[in-house]
Amino acid sequence: MSETVLLVGGGGREHAIARSLADSDATLYACAGNRNPGIVDLTDGFETLEITNTTAVVSYAEDVDATLAVVGPEAPLAAGIVDALEDAGIYAFGPFESDARIETDKAFQRRFMQNHDIPGCPDFETFEDVEDACAYIDEYDGDLAVKPAGLTGGKGVKVIGDQVTTEGAKEYLRDSDYDRVVLEERLVGEEFTVQALVANGQLRVTPAIQDHKRAYEGDEGPNTGGMGSYSDASLELPFMTEDDYHEAVDVLKATVDALDDYRGVLYGQFMLTADGVTVIEFNARFGDPEAMNTLPVLTTDFLDVLVAARDGDDLPKLTFESRATVCKYGVPAGYPTDPESGAKLRIDEQSAGDATLFYASVDERDDGIYTTTSRSFAVVGLGETISEAEKIAEEALSVAGEEGLHMRHDIGTKSLIQRRIDHMKELRN
Repeated sequence: MSETVLLVGGGGREHAIARSLADSDATLYACAGNRNPGIVDLTDGFETLEITNTTAVVSYAEDVDATLAVVGPEAPLAAGIVDALEDAGIYAFGPFESDARIETDKAFQRRFMQNHDIPGCPDFETFEDVEDACAYIDEYDGDLAVKPAGLTGGKGVKVIGDQVTTEGAKEYLRDSDYDRVVLEERLVGEEFTVQALVANGQLRVTPAIQDHKRAYEGDEGPNTGGMGSYSDASLELPFMTEDDYHEAVDVLKATVDALDDYRGVLYGQFMLTADGVTVIEFNARFGDPEAMNTLPVLTTDFLDVLVAARDGDDLPKLTFESRATVCKYGVPAGYPTDPESGAKLRIDEQSAGDATLFYASVDERDDGIYTTTSRSFAVVGLGETISEAEKIAEEALSVAGEEGLHMRHDIGTKSLIQRRIDHMKELRN
């Protein structure tokens, strides 16, 4: 039968999901707090609403007779949107609120790993009292990562010895209103992500991707939601071995086995260290920007995955084009600390050339598309090599211009990737 799919969310990740479903045998509707023009163009209907308002989302799903739903961002998962849709008889591909805690509560995440002997868990402690946390910082023999237990949009972590001093970390905690924090050993190595589609006790994994959180060239500046990312034509990245990739997959398998009937995307963010793979964190949905690397090269029909998940069938095997991808974000000037909004974008589907354009947090007006205070758009190049994909993405960025925007031009470049390779060689030797 024909499926009617509701997509929840309006960012670049959701634009990628919409593209992946637009060519399938599905009637697509979407809802989000912002009107993303890329998603609007691909759907039969779009409703502007607050997606953490579960009643409003369920009402819209019922209005369009949705037979399936896909939840993009973490905030509605934390609000229990999957539970609410399930109660209304609509299958949503995403975890229930209790399972979404693997992302939404970092203290729960670490205790879960510890209690279930999930490999790759770093040394950690959780705190509900700021002064107890500050005392632990003083006593700990080594540097620590300071993590608020709740959601912070990828911007809440401070690493001692990298972003802050010991005194700076304590000041950060005392000035914050976080009610719970996790302190864990600082991991040194190279970060990468592996995402898995999960349902019915099965998981299907995707190629490794490296995201770039820091705002400025050369991995400088504050953390962001992600300035861009790249993947290779193989499952692993140039600084990894096949064994490294499979070690990360084994962590995901152990986590799925320990979770009770998890469904949706399980995103593992890993640090490849001199001693192997360690878990930085789990997310309960596609990454943003990582979805924009993964879905454009997925040759398996994403709708087939959703239907199999809902019907209790075996998930189809995932196949991917043997193509490298490079994603680069255009963000408002001043992002993330003091972003400016209101710059008119000069890039569209036609001007992006051979790159694929994904709109994110933008404001569509009668006379054009304007930036907001969050990430605006991404361009993704596909190529036989990472270098080829990078050139395609960079050419698209040049069309957008720099006025009112900021980009990291070094993502996917040969020099940056060589630094990653050299870093891992140095650590392993």
